[in-house]
Amino acid sequence: MKNLLLFACGLLSAGAALADDAAILKCRAQTDTARRLACYDAMPVGATPVAAAAPAPAASPEQSFGLPPAAQKKMSADESRIRSTVVGRFDGWGPGSSITLANGQVWRVTDGSEAVMRPMQDPKVEVSRGLLGGYFLQVEGYNNSARVSRVK
Repeated sequence: MKNLLLFACGLLSAGAALADDAAILKCRAQTDTARRLACYDAMPVGATPVAAAAPAPAASPEQSFGLPPAAQKKMSADESRIRSTVVGRFDGWGPGSSITLANGQVWRVTDGSEAVMRPMQDPKVEVSRGLLGGYFLQVEGYNNSARVSRVK
């Protein structure tokens, strides 16, 4: 238990040590050694990287569903899932597949699961929040589900 607590604390504090990717690339492009060192020295220590900043809050709980907790709107217990349709032809998924929904959200399969289904046009899907904060996508009429994370 103690090791798990130390691991969790390490993960939480690791984000503060990251620097902005754009700033690092800018410094790396400096050809003069003294200027490059000055560029690295000028980077703020422990600042929140620009690339990791939370996106602007969405207009509704459904639009923010699946985003990092800081960007989500407060949801009630019955809003722990969204229903939509997959855009276009759909015949299943494999590891790493991206699935675009009609509501504009894009979800990526993060587990090693595969599902081969009969080809369908705009099938209905449900994305639900799992017990430990993960998300699962299920196609209506099928028992298979994939662990997914929101990409967009």
